[in-house]
Parts: sequence; structure tokens; C-alpha cells
Amino acid sequence: MPSFRASLQITGLRPGHAPEEVMDTAVAVVGSAHVVEANQLDIVAGVPRITVRFMVEASEYDGENAAARDAAANMRHGVDRIATTGALRVFRRSAGKWLPL
Repeated sequence: MPSFRASLQITGLRPGHAPEEVMDTAVAVVGSAHVVEANQLDIVAGVPRITVRFMVEASEYDGENAAARDAAANMRHGVDRIATTGALRVFRRSAGKWLPL
């Protein structure tokens, strides 16, 4: 099964929500359709960024990429209820490297 990463900038927290809800929601949304391999929080240039690594069911290349993009879009939609977000990026693991989609 191919492996993907979705990285999303978090630019603020909506009132009434705790910071840990952001990652919990991202993992739950992606995990509802795909196997989540890992997740992490990084601070890049002072901006928090969450990353969820997940696998997509093997099919044809373009279909796998489309499924990964959909998972990332769903992740953003779920997190947008809890936090304000910035850039969303999706990567595919290929030959030991993470390539942007």
C-alpha cells in the first residue's frame, strides 16, 4: 500500500477548543478511511504544522493520488472546525523520498 503525508499549517485555535483536539481530529478524520501510520507536530518559522502519515489502498497510480488528496482535504475540513489553517501539502513516498503531489 502506498504511503502519503498530509501537512497542514495551524494558524490559530478557535474559541472553546483545546490544542490537542487539532491532532486528535486530524488523525480521526484520516483514520476513518485509511490506515494512519504516524503523526507529528512541528513548528516551522514560528508556525505550527501538523503532519499525518497514512496509507492508501493500492490501485492505479492516479487513483491512489486522488484518494490521498481527498483524505487531505477531509482532514483540513475537519480541523477547520477547531482551528484556523494555512497551507495544506500532500506528499507521496517514492523510492525513499517524499514527493509533492
